[in-house]
Amino acid sequence: MVKVRADIPVSASGDLDVPAWIEHICALTQVDEPGRVELLKATQAVQKADRNAPADNPWELSHTSLEAGVEMVEILADLKLDSETLVAAMLYRAVRELKLNVDDLEKTFGETCVKLVRGVMGMAAITGMRNDTATSVFGRESEEQTEKVRKMLVAMVDDVRVALIKLAERTFAIRALKDASNEKRVRVAKEVSEVYAPLAHRLGIGHIKWELEDLAFRYLHPEEYKRIAKLLDERRLDRQDYIDSVVTTLDKELSDANIDATIMGRAKHIYSIWRKMQRKAIGFSQVYDIRAVRVLVPTVRDCYAALGIVHSLWRNIPNEFDDYIASPKENGYRSLHTAVIGPQQKILEVQIRSEAMHQEAEFGVCAHWLYKGTDGDPQEDSYEQKIAWLRQVLDWHDEVGGGNPLEDHLSHGIEQDRIYVFTPDGHIVDLPQGATPLDFAYQVHTDIGHCCRGAKVNGRIVPLNHRLKTSDQVEILKGKRESPSRDWLSPALGYLRTSRARAKVQQWFKMQAREQNIADGRAMLDREFRRLALADLDFDKLAKTMNLNSLDDLYAAVGASDLGVHQVLNAAQRLLGSYESQPVVSLTSKASTDVGADIYIDGVGNLMTSIAKCCHPVPGDAILGYITQGRGVSVHRQDCQNVMHLSEDEPERMIKVDWGQAPQQSYSVDILVEAFDRHGLLRDITTMLDKDRINISALQTLSDKRLNTVDMQITIEISGFEELSRILARLNQLPNIASARRKQGHNPAQ
Repeated sequence: MVKVRADIPVSASGDLDVPAWIEHICALTQVDEPGRVELLKATQAVQKADRNAPADNPWELSHTSLEAGVEMVEILADLKLDSETLVAAMLYRAVRELKLNVDDLEKTFGETCVKLVRGVMGMAAITGMRNDTATSVFGRESEEQTEKVRKMLVAMVDDVRVALIKLAERTFAIRALKDASNEKRVRVAKEVSEVYAPLAHRLGIGHIKWELEDLAFRYLHPEEYKRIAKLLDERRLDRQDYIDSVVTTLDKELSDANIDATIMGRAKHIYSIWRKMQRKAIGFSQVYDIRAVRVLVPTVRDCYAALGIVHSLWRNIPNEFDDYIASPKENGYRSLHTAVIGPQQKILEVQIRSEAMHQEAEFGVCAHWLYKGTDGDPQEDSYEQKIAWLRQVLDWHDEVGGGNPLEDHLSHGIEQDRIYVFTPDGHIVDLPQGATPLDFAYQVHTDIGHCCRGAKVNGRIVPLNHRLKTSDQVEILKGKRESPSRDWLSPALGYLRTSRARAKVQQWFKMQAREQNIADGRAMLDREFRRLALADLDFDKLAKTMNLNSLDDLYAAVGASDLGVHQVLNAAQRLLGSYESQPVVSLTSKASTDVGADIYIDGVGNLMTSIAKCCHPVPGDAILGYITQGRGVSVHRQDCQNVMHLSEDEPERMIKVDWGQAPQQSYSVDILVEAFDRHGLLRDITTMLDKDRINISALQTLSDKRLNTVDMQITIEISGFEELSRILARLNQLPNIASARRKQGHNPAQ
């Protein structure tokens, strides 16, 4: 069933009569005057772009951008879409074919329109239809890969209009394949069949879904298409006479029952017939709905009344009745379907639905905010609720069905915490949010991960801890030898996000010889302990506290990645106890007993506190402290009039206080940073510490202009060795930092 587009207005010269065509579109969609002006400007911009395009056509297209835009707008006008969508559809092909620059369009057509165009461009990039990728992923991928493409599309589409524009563009593209090469026909048809026809189904847009399926079937299975088309054509006249007689009979019976109904014959599209024959292993003559009528009535009650009349006229076929009103399909489709033994003992399918249901079946998600039905159902939900419903509609699962819809919904839901990236040859790999090129390498193959020495993302070299995002194309640069780095396992450096990749790296180190593991573990711990100024630690005692027999066992466990360096640091901190680093002054101070709660004063030490009698704050109130003379800190509510006046007159005596649990004990530590001086170095260091919520209590710098070096001593407050190790590792990653280590100090325990 191939749709034939209505003739468009043309001028005397044979070109598009733009003003007349604009009026035609506005009449279809009821676009307002500003929208009409925008669409006119867009059409004229595309006309001009076509005229100014170079003579050579790198896209090898048989149509102009204007022709594509006109047909896309007409498809979307049938769906009654808004002017922004129509304008974006008109501009899209000219932008994609590099005749217009999308960055130049925002001033003229607005941010929303340009955002729609960019969204459609993103969908095109994913499905491999742009020429900046080597080949399309379709035609050689498994069903798993196709499902990843679908999920990837849904993850990117946050405005349903983007998906609708892309559907219109692919509908135009497959219609235009008549004179294309067979290779291109098959490639586009596979893409349409595997992704865009199911997308139209998920959105409930029946007439676009049927056309895409039929056209794709025509190019993918030409012999089957011709055979079924011929069988349908041979019986067309007989079938039409039969349907006319059924319509007359049914119309009289419904009129006698005072049911206002519209009855029409329903054409069965070719792909649907073929699929049913394949699924049920039956012949053409056993397809029940070759002869079918559709009954449209005003209300839901009329639907069931009409069903009773149909079953009173003709005997229904057991197991061929479906009530999609009581139990709608997953895309919101509602209707009654029944098959009966009609006149002349021929099988007849009857569909019964309300006008509102028919609008939903034809226009799908568009009908949810365009059609206001009054068929006895509750009023339409708000726009926001419909968009929430749309996200569920876009939840892909098996189109053929047969399973539990709830189970399907839960097992095939789109995981919003996943990203979808390309391999260089177009395969799609799904990874968790925050995954890195190294995670990607191990996901593709363990050996690729082991040999990874660098990565390119979208053609540019990036660090191995670079965060990937959806639609990135990742290329792994391999070394000649398999040798993962120990640094990859450091959480502070952020090389690995997935447990699979981390397990592969750990397994590699476990397979190395014990002597090598001991050497590697010793080197790792020596380097870390030197950096933390813990060289005098009793390592044999440390090994025993970790239930290991000897120091070599400790080194081997670390070298084989059975133990992480952070675990050893935590054990070292427990071993050292309270003598290794002096705690910051006590942060705790008791409040008066009549309140029964603790008040904590940040960074001050033990001070006497009292509850102000003017406002009587209680736990949970926002509070502020005022340093009195001789009576410690007086605690007020922040909205207390007295403390507000005091804060204006004596702001230096105000202090931050809070209710709640005592803060985690922190330790004051001096770290030394040696670096080659550069502009912004100190800013980068303090910014990094601030992002990690590390308090700096002192900072000294000494520059050597002759050598262009700088030495810094920074006093910071940390919770323990593990946090200190992470901070030092982060500092060592900054540009121009030669080394960052803890300052060697006197150990009070010795």
